[in-house]
Amino acid sequence: MQKLSFLVSRLGKALFVILGVVIINFMLIRMAPGDPAAVLAGESGSSDPAYVEQLRQQFGLDKPVYVQLATYLKGVARFDLGYSYRERLPVFDLIMDRLPATLLLMVCAFAFALLFGVLFGIIASRCRYQGKHPWIDSALMTASLLIYATPQFWLALLAIIFFSLQLGWLPPFGMETVGSGLAGWARIKDIATHLILPTVSLGCFFMAVYARLTRASMLEVLGMDFIKTARAKGVPVNQIIRHHALRNALLPVVTFAGIQLGQMAGGAVLTETVFGWPGIGRLMFDALLQRDYQLLLGVFLITSTMVVVFNLLTDLIYRFVDPRTQES
Repeated sequence: MQKLSFLVSRLGKALFVILGVVIINFMLIRMAPGDPAAVLAGESGSSDPAYVEQLRQQFGLDKPVYVQLATYLKGVARFDLGYSYRERLPVFDLIMDRLPATLLLMVCAFAFALLFGVLFGIIASRCRYQGKHPWIDSALMTASLLIYATPQFWLALLAIIFFSLQLGWLPPFGMETVGSGLAGWARIKDIATHLILPTVSLGCFFMAVYARLTRASMLEVLGMDFIKTARAKGVPVNQIIRHHALRNALLPVVTFAGIQLGQMAGGAVLTETVFGWPGIGRLMFDALLQRDYQLLLGVFLITSTMVVVFNLLTDLIYRFVDPRTQES
């Protein structure tokens, strides 16, 4: 019952947050300069005010803002995110068509960042703790600082120039080879090859953060009294790191990783734009240029929901990693 109460409480808060995000995003989009009806009229080669007004009536832009907001909230409650002015398709269908590519990129980048970030943090903290090979600790922390200070789009461009244009090892753009007609394992291998550069470019920034955070947390735990007691009893260093220090040191890493997993959706916008990855980040960028307000609102809603869900999962995982939180 306690776990069920915790889950219901978190779900209620999540729904409240999503509702607030929907309302705020709607108001901010409506306050932005530019009229989508005028943009559509200009693209069709007509600047007739009567035609612009007709478009405004067609898409409901002539109604008061509060009426538009109420209509939009009713649609969201029915999982109807509206109609794209530009694409002439339902927003929900457009997003669902692009969402798998974004989720694939985010999951791979997150797994890459967490795995190597924690691994490098453990190696650096162990070298510092034992006093052996301190240059490894210095090299790993210096490299992580350089990666952290490098903008993601710049790192992506450098990766394309070096690994694609100079060495020719990896494809520079897209999710798969256009017109290849591959199927089965051959298609999976082709997608995996295209996925390497976007994954590394998106995950390197977060990997550097996790490496430094893991190192600092490990050194803090390794200096505690129960670790000293274990050393005094003759417990091997490897066993101390694996069974005593690592689990306690991962608590802040898990919390921070859950928060930053939502931020990956924002970082995916730049990464998908640079690599031509067909995800919702690229879709949002195109919708912004085209003043497609309904599509923008739909993407904002989906990404906000993803952030809320990721944070909910983080709370659940944290309660599993640290049983003490189950009593609160």
